[in-house]
Amino acid sequence: MENQQQRDNRLWRIAKARAAFRTHLSAYLIVNGFLWAIWYLTSDKGNDTPWPVWPMLGWGLALAFNYYFAFESDPFRDTMREYDKLQQEKQQRGL
Repeated sequence: MENQQQRDNRLWRIAKARAAFRTHLSAYLIVNGFLWAIWYLTSDKGNDTPWPVWPMLGWGLALAFNYYFAFESDPFRDTMREYDKLQQEKQQRGL
């Protein structure tokens, strides 16, 4: 029973991280869209450096890390795999 609870908690943490990433991505797109609109409406297009590039790059890096930890990284995946393997070995031995 405890093993099932641990797995449910792990899945809950993964689901929360993925939902948080989607929220973070939405905020990134909306805010950066507004920054680009402000720059476009207030700049001299010929001579003005597009300053929204800098917050977009910095925040984009943070967003990339957020994506990695939400979708690619699972620190417990190897541990759970080994635990399951040991459980199967234990059951096969009849312990």
